[in-house]
Amino acid sequence: MKYLRDSKFDAIMMDPVLPCGPIIAEYLSIPSVYFMRGLPCNLDYKAAQCPSPSSYVPKTFTYSSDNMTFAERVKNFLMGVSEHVFCDLFYLNYKKLASEFLHREVTMLQLFSQASVYLMRYDFVFEYPRPLMPNMIYVGGINCKQKQSLSKVCHGSRKKSEDKPYQPTLYQISVGHCFLVSL
Repeated sequence: MKYLRDSKFDAIMMDPVLPCGPIIAEYLSIPSVYFMRGLPCNLDYKAAQCPSPSSYVPKTFTYSSDNMTFAERVKNFLMGVSEHVFCDLFYLNYKKLASEFLHREVTMLQLFSQASVYLMRYDFVFEYPRPLMPNMIYVGGINCKQKQSLSKVCHGSRKKSEDKPYQPTLYQISVGHCFLVSL
């Protein structure tokens, strides 16, 4: 930790599902960028203070659409009320670790709310419409493996003099738990 503090990093980029990165960012007092698919119990939206009305946004594992009947809305509401129990159990050890490491009581919501930017690995085409905060940015489609070159039919508008087939630049990106960034 002394090395990290002495290095004076400008930011930390992480996937915060396991909150070791947010604990380090809080300890070092540096801005954090979350590069993530989502957090259990919608903690990412709660931490960003993003509206998530249960009558409008379906909860995970309810298998409802955004066009819910009254019974589905009640079920969605009950799932939302009960999900905090699951999250408390899921993050119990991390809450203890963070409180011990930071020498003060801290909740997971407080830790996750310290993010400067949320880079959400969602594709807006496949997700239900929902309100977002200005620091939440959808960056869908970046988890793609490199594919074969496109057929000649796909690049007919290219110049005939080019010998190389068109190679799309789509790569699979695998992010570790956190990257420290110096600008």
